[in-house]
Amino acid sequence: MKKIKLPERPNWRDQATELGFTFADMHGEPYWDETTAYQFSLRQIEEDIEDPATELHAMCRDAVDQIVKSEELLEKLGIPNAHFDLIRNSWAQGAPELYGRFDLAYDGSGPAKMLEYNADTPTSLFESASYQWTWLEDQLRLGVLRAGDDQFNGIHEALVTRFAQVFESGMDVHFTAAQGNAEDYATVEMLGWAAREAGLGAHYFDLEKLGVSQDGQFIDDQDRVIGTLFKLYPWEDMLEDEFAKHIQTSECDFIEPAWKAVLSNKGILPVLWSMFENHPNLLPAFFKSDIDQALQGTGGASPAVADLFARAQDQLTKAHVCKPIFSREGASISIFEGGGVTDKSSNSDYARHPQIVQAYQPLPEFDGFRPVIGAWMVGTACAGMSIREDKSRITQDLSRFKPHFIRD
Repeated sequence: MKKIKLPERPNWRDQATELGFTFADMHGEPYWDETTAYQFSLRQIEEDIEDPATELHAMCRDAVDQIVKSEELLEKLGIPNAHFDLIRNSWAQGAPELYGRFDLAYDGSGPAKMLEYNADTPTSLFESASYQWTWLEDQLRLGVLRAGDDQFNGIHEALVTRFAQVFESGMDVHFTAAQGNAEDYATVEMLGWAAREAGLGAHYFDLEKLGVSQDGQFIDDQDRVIGTLFKLYPWEDMLEDEFAKHIQTSECDFIEPAWKAVLSNKGILPVLWSMFENHPNLLPAFFKSDIDQALQGTGGASPAVADLFARAQDQLTKAHVCKPIFSREGASISIFEGGGVTDKSSNSDYARHPQIVQAYQPLPEFDGFRPVIGAWMVGTACAGMSIREDKSRITQDLSRFKPHFIRD
């Protein structure tokens, strides 16, 4: 794994605008940055990123199966009691999943460590699946990259295949996202593009225009009944929304399905550690409430959790991260080292939520920037990769997107 300085493509900003990548620069700072790129070997991709991500996803599915059987775990993950059956039934009925993105810490030598799983509403899909591939093709054509250089990026093709597997040809799928958010729209349009290529009808409307018919079905901005809905709207928010009372009776199939509320939740991290302790791609993680009870010796934490914590306590004491079970783009995250806070997100929007504690895994540093690997899942297999980097130790909403390539 190397960070390589490369010349930018001539007029790439004009190209980005033409392709709808209107957020390549945000707030006066570059979001897409091709002045450098990350280089990997094929072995690093296959053995350290692709295969582990696919295995982690299988482990996550095992964890979902355990969680839906436990009211205690559903409560710890912040699932409203009124929707326990919605989550359980979605899993029991095998409601199909589409995509997700693992965030991994990786320095080129492995093993990659799972930081979290964006399993419900991962964004940066357009940049990952489409625009960085355009960058690769252009740089090959310009001779900046060598013949034979490649990229770990079969995301679009995998999405097309997945849509065709899950849905009947010719059926309609609705897509929705918040009005006026260019990045969210790019993600949704990327998915709609794949759906159309798979032979499906794809209809977009703004999330704010979602309605409910007199008989309790969801309708779009043209009063069309929605049979299948992709919503770039996280389940934890949706379950608290006034529309939540109509979900079970609406006869609407959702992408992502309701059981993804369990996976796109940092509470999955302590559950995974309890099930797969010392797995090379996991970091020790616990619900903060369990740690507090274990340290107080009140008996509130189960003996199994107390023993698990005792085995990880030295590592957590040295350095750990506190994360709310619901949080995005690094918000409300703090790093503790030597008993005190050494880094803290300036965004505290999610601070009200219960927290988990995860062992701190330093990100590698290249020229003052710290990259996080995004391993993209489509269905149950890893299909591609993206990279975000930041000078901060906490990756945030304006962290730069970096292209990558494979060279052997």
